[in-house]
Amino acid sequence: MFITGYAVMAGAAERLVLGYDSFGNICGKKNTPVKGAPLSGQDMTNKKYVFFLNSCNLEMQSLKISSLSLCVSSCPQEQLNSLEDLQSFARNNGSCLCVYNLNISSYTVSPKAAELCPTLPVPPSKSFPLFNRCVPQNPECYSKYASVLISMVNEMDVFHRILSGILAGRNTVIGLSVLALAFSFVVVLAFRFIRTLLVHTLIALVVFGLLFVSGVLWWLYYDYRKDPSTELETEKENVKFLLGYAIFSTIVTVVLLSLILVLRRRLQFTVQLFRIVGKMIGRIPFLLFQPLWTFLFLTVFWVFWVAVLLSLGTAGAAQTTSGGQVEYRALSGICYMAWYHFVGLIWTSEFILACQQMTIAGAVVTCYFNRNKNSPPPGPVLSSISILFCYHLGTAVKGSFLITILRIPRIVLLYLYNILKQKESTCAKCLFKCCICWFWCQENCLRYFNQHAYTTTAINGTNFCTSAKDAVSILAKNSAKLASITRFGDFILFLGKVFVVCFTVFGGLMAFNYHRELQAWVVPLLLVGFFAYLISHSFLSVFEVTADAMFLCFAIDMETNDGSAEKPYFMDQELLTFVSQSNKLTEGQNQRSMRPFQGNEDGMELQPMT
Repeated sequence: MFITGYAVMAGAAERLVLGYDSFGNICGKKNTPVKGAPLSGQDMTNKKYVFFLNSCNLEMQSLKISSLSLCVSSCPQEQLNSLEDLQSFARNNGSCLCVYNLNISSYTVSPKAAELCPTLPVPPSKSFPLFNRCVPQNPECYSKYASVLISMVNEMDVFHRILSGILAGRNTVIGLSVLALAFSFVVVLAFRFIRTLLVHTLIALVVFGLLFVSGVLWWLYYDYRKDPSTELETEKENVKFLLGYAIFSTIVTVVLLSLILVLRRRLQFTVQLFRIVGKMIGRIPFLLFQPLWTFLFLTVFWVFWVAVLLSLGTAGAAQTTSGGQVEYRALSGICYMAWYHFVGLIWTSEFILACQQMTIAGAVVTCYFNRNKNSPPPGPVLSSISILFCYHLGTAVKGSFLITILRIPRIVLLYLYNILKQKESTCAKCLFKCCICWFWCQENCLRYFNQHAYTTTAINGTNFCTSAKDAVSILAKNSAKLASITRFGDFILFLGKVFVVCFTVFGGLMAFNYHRELQAWVVPLLLVGFFAYLISHSFLSVFEVTADAMFLCFAIDMETNDGSAEKPYFMDQELLTFVSQSNKLTEGQNQRSMRPFQGNEDGMELQPMT
């Protein structure tokens, strides 16, 4: 799988934001020596800021600032006019502004002090919050310094600017992911003990969240657009992304509000559905805690994925130049590895979620096909996990791979569509939109069939292809009736996911908006939204998978048994009554048989999974 096989990249990811001096030392870190650079390999743990010796006359050549740079523990707050001032500042503040091999006591007597110390006078400076640079506060020096820094950032490619934003906002991304976890846990508990009033409250919160987030996105877009100080490419990209986010959020809001209005009359039916699903979950100990393990595995993988992504962005070979200085030269073609890495993100994330779905489906199947409902089988979750890892990991790999195959073209089409938006090719843009929607529909249909294939695998113990074939056969006979039972429940669960994503993204908007400088924060915000959706999906899919597995078992139960003494149903009377009422409500009939599905004439009894 994609978790393995990543090459170890030369260079540290922290160079992208923390900065490094002219001798190959990363500021704020303990470094390893570079061959041929005697001043490399120093402990810079307490020296977090980059200080340029000639900050008032910087020049940039090939994305490199020509001035010698050092790692210092603090920036000079006042102007230093002489070598004596430099010496006094070093002794009082512990921050040496001259090259490391020049002793503090030699500042005023060494003949090389003019070369190894900063150009005098040294202007007062403050540490810049994003890139940890000492920025001069003198108006003339600041103007030159800012122009060079802006040029450097603008000449960086989009890939590196995105990595810069991720690194700069890494703590915020982690905090927002934890917030999404908390929201998801609250929503899971709410669905476990759901009531009619709770459904109304959830819908009201979702509507409020959608309208509020859409309004904030449009407000931020106009605020950025009217800002006359927008010079950086990252800020211009923020404006473009914000416009796209605002349009997408508005469309989603309109669609969901329309669906809520259409389906509002079935709220009581939904409450009854979740009551039955909750009863099944109550029979399976620790099933609601299964998403915690999934979240743990996803978190470990995402941390690993981001670390490798940052290593890809900063991979390069350290080369020694004249005077013992060090340059990091990027490896050619390294950016193309990001696409391979992105496929790994999708496939592995889907594989972890597929393992959770198979675990839940296996536990539900074990409890459903248990004759004694008052005495559930011991440890159904652990039993399902052991069967998954011993026999059915290939099924999860195949199912997740198929979803990845459909998602990759959609992402590529979205990328091409964003390029075409700048041109006047209306027909091409419409074609791309249709293709994107088609792939999205196919992906969701495949996800639906995959879930039933996992359940069939748990029942029969067959491989993925055989289980998928059997699942398609069952769904072909009963798809309309099964869909009518679960469709509104799935919609309410989707609203729960929207609730988590909306309020997490809102927290991200407020957090990232305070750090606009030199940061493409809308991309980390998109990453936050993606993580929030996956987290909420992993939690709320407990109800979704349980309902789908339970009703698929119901359909098989109806086909293989007839309710007689010789072939009794595995289901209880409450479930049978609920399905019958659901079909009456859907088809609009006054009279309907208590047996909604056609029986199978050969009628072999299905045995529980062992």
